[in-house]
Amino acid sequence: MKIALIGAGNLATVLGHALCNARHDIVQVYSHTMTAANLLAEKLNAAPTNSLDTITNDADLYIIAVRDSVLDAVIGRLCPNRTEKLFVHTAGSVPIDVFRGRARHFGVFYPMQTFSKTRIVDFRNIPVFIEADSPATIKSITEVAQSVSNNVRELCSSDRRYLHLAAVWACNYTNFCYDMAAEVLQKVGLPFDIMLPLTDETAKKVHELLPHEAQTGPAIRYDENIIAAQMQLMNDNPRAQQLYQLMAQSIHERSKK
Repeated sequence: MKIALIGAGNLATVLGHALCNARHDIVQVYSHTMTAANLLAEKLNAAPTNSLDTITNDADLYIIAVRDSVLDAVIGRLCPNRTEKLFVHTAGSVPIDVFRGRARHFGVFYPMQTFSKTRIVDFRNIPVFIEADSPATIKSITEVAQSVSNNVRELCSSDRRYLHLAAVWACNYTNFCYDMAAEVLQKVGLPFDIMLPLTDETAKKVHELLPHEAQTGPAIRYDENIIAAQMQLMNDNPRAQQLYQLMAQSIHERSKK
């Protein structure tokens, strides 16, 4: 399938490589900066552009992988006069209705994973959640999704919001906790990699136990002496103290349910 990739960020980069490996033809890469468009287009053997006015008409599928804040505007510029083309966006929390009245064939292609340009992951293991305007469109999107992933599922927009929220808790907020831990370690000259055996085991446990069952530490038993002592170590960061206390209380309260 001929594909135009609208975006050149983390998701677009990893997905673009996966689509190429599945022998799709990436005909064009768009980014609002020419540097980013050139960088990804060169790797995918595609034509670069930094102008929505020069997006090719020679594509079957337009995958829109841009920031949520500009998605509506990009769709408004891209879809008119391309009535026979298929459009999908990749956002976790934006409903499919963003296309209604602007495109005839449209859907959602949401890979649930954290992406970084410098880490090309095995897309086969990534669950892809799809949605479409019609059975015919869902068939087309399914074929593309199954060409890159072994785990393709249909999910409506209202349910996908909850999936995205769960992903933010499990990934983005967890990574923020890693960053906080790295900041604490830096105070005593210790590298973050000494945490890796701990973080790896924590992640492995939830393959076998529910997260609720895997919880350990001073918060679950609400060891007030330890909690107070650790909060004192963060006297220079009141926001961190507040977050720590709220999380400790929440962990303890959930443990009693």
